[in-house]
Amino acid sequence: MKDNIVVVGGYGHVGKMICKELGDLYPGKVYAAGRNVERAEQFCRSTSGKVKPLKLNVQEAADPNMLARAKLVIMCLDQSDTAFVRSCFNSGTHYVDVSANRAFLAQVEQRQEEAAANGATAILSVGLAPGLTNLMALQAQQLMDETKSIDISIMLGMGDQHGQAAIEWTVNNLNTSFEVIQDGRPITVASFTDGKHIDFGADWGRRAAYRFNFSDQQTLPRTLGVPTVSTRLCFDSAAVTALIAGARAAKMFSLLKVEWIRRAVVRSFGMMRIGEETFAVKIDARGCKAGEDAWVECFLHGKNEAEITAKVAVFAASAVNGSSFPHGVYHMEQLFGPESLQAVTRGIADLEIRIDRRKQ
Repeated sequence: MKDNIVVVGGYGHVGKMICKELGDLYPGKVYAAGRNVERAEQFCRSTSGKVKPLKLNVQEAADPNMLARAKLVIMCLDQSDTAFVRSCFNSGTHYVDVSANRAFLAQVEQRQEEAAANGATAILSVGLAPGLTNLMALQAQQLMDETKSIDISIMLGMGDQHGQAAIEWTVNNLNTSFEVIQDGRPITVASFTDGKHIDFGADWGRRAAYRFNFSDQQTLPRTLGVPTVSTRLCFDSAAVTALIAGARAAKMFSLLKVEWIRRAVVRSFGMMRIGEETFAVKIDARGCKAGEDAWVECFLHGKNEAEITAKVAVFAASAVNGSSFPHGVYHMEQLFGPESLQAVTRGIADLEIRIDRRKQ
């Protein structure tokens, strides 16, 4: 019987939170999987048997017996190719991806027909960003008759505890260039350039935020049909944000190509505790409503970015595990409506939405 849930990277920072919550919902059916079976066993002992350990290496061929019993796989690790994902699809195993590598997610999208033909549903863009940012953008779009642009801004707390994978992903993207869609056409931009002062709400005020390579800005123009989408990043420490932007302007991040320097920067980010355990997300959408110009602002404030990422993953996993979704590959905003945004954030984050209309 296919009734197991396998969390790949299930003993990592976010994976543990996902496993614990799902273990309470489906005791004995959840597996914390990864290459280090000793770490998996150590973590699983703390769950009183609700979560079980599983040795699994996504770089190797997937065990057909494991997939024959797995109804759902939740992926918390970055992957270099889609071999493991295709194994899931071919076995009719549902798939939820918590990673944020746009190039990889684009590869998974190309397996739409393969997933559909085998009765598998894949949900991508699961987490805070992408994830809740996608649902907030959807909410803003639905409040207008036409949406011309969506600007997404994310503030992360330097005092928060971020997982190793998240820190490495951030550092690896400090010196990248990437494509975004502006006025319906792709343009190339660079991380930590083109800063804007963003109003994050009463508690945080205006902060300078800079372009960053979050995948939501590449996905939303296609899934929502919005001609211009951008995503920017800053930290709750304005000094750290300014320091990073200055280093980018001085082309210092080219040194990240040197492996020992990159490791040192990753280690430094992991040790920083100079801010708060907080995050803020702001959506600024511009469009039209009833023949008038309209602006929608969505604010989301909370604590512990990793915890809310896990909450979103558990929400998506529980939905696909217990409901009949269409088969194929989808992003969160294609399967869930704005009401899901309320359901996920209720009690753990503050959500506020404003709309302003002015005559053309």
